[in-house]
Amino acid sequence: MDKKTLAFQYVDMHKKEMIQLWEKMVCIDSSMGNKIGQTVIGQLCQTMLQKNGFVVKKIPYTKCGSAIIAERGNMKNPFILLMGHMDTVLTTYLYEGTPFTICEGKAYGSGVLDMKGGLVVLFFLIQALSAIGWDEIPMKIILDADEESNHLYSNVHDVIIKEAAGALCAFNFETGFTDHGLVVQRNGCRNFSIEVYGRSCHMGNDPENGCSAVIEMAHKIIEIEKLTDPSKHWWLNTGVISGGTVANSKPAYCKAIINLHYAKQEDLISVRKSVNTICNTVWISGTRTVWKEDVGYDVMKRTDGNIQLLRMAKRIAQENGFPIPYGKHCGGGSDAAYAVMANVPTLCAMGVEGARNHTNEEWADVNSLFIRTKQIIAMIVRLKGEFGTKYENS
Repeated sequence: MDKKTLAFQYVDMHKKEMIQLWEKMVCIDSSMGNKIGQTVIGQLCQTMLQKNGFVVKKIPYTKCGSAIIAERGNMKNPFILLMGHMDTVLTTYLYEGTPFTICEGKAYGSGVLDMKGGLVVLFFLIQALSAIGWDEIPMKIILDADEESNHLYSNVHDVIIKEAAGALCAFNFETGFTDHGLVVQRNGCRNFSIEVYGRSCHMGNDPENGCSAVIEMAHKIIEIEKLTDPSKHWWLNTGVISGGTVANSKPAYCKAIINLHYAKQEDLISVRKSVNTICNTVWISGTRTVWKEDVGYDVMKRTDGNIQLLRMAKRIAQENGFPIPYGKHCGGGSDAAYAVMANVPTLCAMGVEGARNHTNEEWADVNSLFIRTKQIIAMIVRLKGEFGTKYENS
């Protein structure tokens, strides 16, 4: 019996354990800002990696859980890179005693899709490969704990670029899509924080002796949102705004956070210039504006290597009766961008399939947990043949 079939049998025999690990991970609150929970799930991941023969090192951070770098095999040779994140957007406390449930083939819970389901796929594919004695290509795993905050508290962007260098290919176990698309290209994203300072006044006693920071911000928001251009894949959204103290006083301060998604790295330069012009324009005399660009994700470029990996995924799907994937251009950013920046062929959205991530309606298709695990196992055991020249000439 060939190794792929043996590995598939391992998955079929351990479906219950896969669900149990999924539930265990979802029940750990590793939401943004919860370093304690991020540390707990990091320890769980570390233990599982060490049980499967990986040498683990951790990179600690002050305000988030540690990043994990795990290696197995001779890393002087080209290796397979598996990537994921351990944090979530929403806390488990939103689910009132039932943080993980399954109903009619769908799993629900905080991070069940994004991306604790993907972590289960990752861990059981390496367990299956370990169980059948497959060790033909070295493997490296990078897990981080502040992906959802755009790595506000870490330098994981730089870590991935450095650690990915020399990889044969990379799989990022991000949110999978119900249309079975595998991501070969992603938009970049940035946040712009804008603050407007005005002058407060009492609207009954001194209505003309003030200037509204909120009205000034309103003008700026309208102009900035006009920069949205679907033909260029430019999407701007004013997601957060706050200002003022009481209704009968002109507001002396207003803050807005505006999110940008863009398709090409050079687009960021153009939008940045336009935002700067708008912020330097004054509509309400007496107001003053400052702005800054916050952390974000760079573009995941569509490369020939990504497409070659996608073609292989299609062949594997056809041969094994899996849903046939297509190459997807996704609007959201991910860590896959930094593997591509290291010149590594990369597929993203390799995790479980589902929808509504980042909301309390987040769900994942349970059967996709098993299909995705098998799909990537089949790709990995074929990699040496498909990418043989690079590997054998190393």
